[in-house]
Amino acid sequence: MDKNKRYNSIDRYYKAKYGKKVAKISLNGNFSCPNKDGKKGFGGCIYCSESGSGDFAGDKALDILTQFDQIKTIIDKKWPDSLYMPYLQANSNTYGSVEKLKEVYEPLTTLKDIVGISIATRADCFDEEIYAYLADLNKRVPLQIELGLQTIHEHTAKLINRKTELKEFKDAISRLREIGIEIVVHIINGLPYENKEDMLETIKFINTLDIQGVKIHSLLVLKNTALANLYEKEKFKILSLEEYVDITVSQIELLRPDIIIHRLGADSSLEDLIEPLWTRKKLVVMNEIDKLLRKKDSYQGILYSGQQ
Repeated sequence: MDKNKRYNSIDRYYKAKYGKKVAKISLNGNFSCPNKDGKKGFGGCIYCSESGSGDFAGDKALDILTQFDQIKTIIDKKWPDSLYMPYLQANSNTYGSVEKLKEVYEPLTTLKDIVGISIATRADCFDEEIYAYLADLNKRVPLQIELGLQTIHEHTAKLINRKTELKEFKDAISRLREIGIEIVVHIINGLPYENKEDMLETIKFINTLDIQGVKIHSLLVLKNTALANLYEKEKFKILSLEEYVDITVSQIELLRPDIIIHRLGADSSLEDLIEPLWTRKKLVVMNEIDKLLRKKDSYQGILYSGQQ
């Protein structure tokens, strides 16, 4: 447990494991998404911006190693003497042929001072050939697969145009764990018309899964998205900072103690953000979560029963 954070933070975990800061370097492998190209839907999930997920990833016009070097140069000024985790962030990074995956992934295996490769994708973007390739690659470089769940509630999944089912999600986790790949699940707090209990139910569900990490994001309403159009039309409730902190602390208290927390907030470009405006102050959000945990004398897993 992180002595300072009262939860298993990724920064503390990596420093304990490797003895150094591990910096994630967000890259763009120029993948698409089955929810954008028409295979399952168009436009993506309603919160996706026109540029897609991974707005802070590298420039897809550049080859993957050039992207890495450019961002590493910036990271090194902030955190000298770090280790690195290349992070394929933009869109669905297992959505393509094995040849396409190798074209993007294999150059990353040649990099020095990396502790693994992190791959963001969807549960419906795997087939037998891809599983076989990932199994081989994981023997050479530790892999971390980030899967977007967002919510367990089907009415919300339909509203946000997720176009994946819980069965696909559970099946993908089972197969990835069979080949020894670490899994990080993404969820979103504040999705339209969900209440606190809905969000706690999502945590209870992921406690039952063989996963190793979680990212908890606040919903962001960004310009030029279907979500922005829905918000303009229906003015659904946006969580206040106090509500987000209260819900997130309750989720931490319920969360299985061994799961590593990779994020507790979300980032966006300031010019694109419509709501909630408090997300602009990321450190304030983190500090308020820490303060509430201390005030309650609470910690990760205090309410986890093991019988979710």
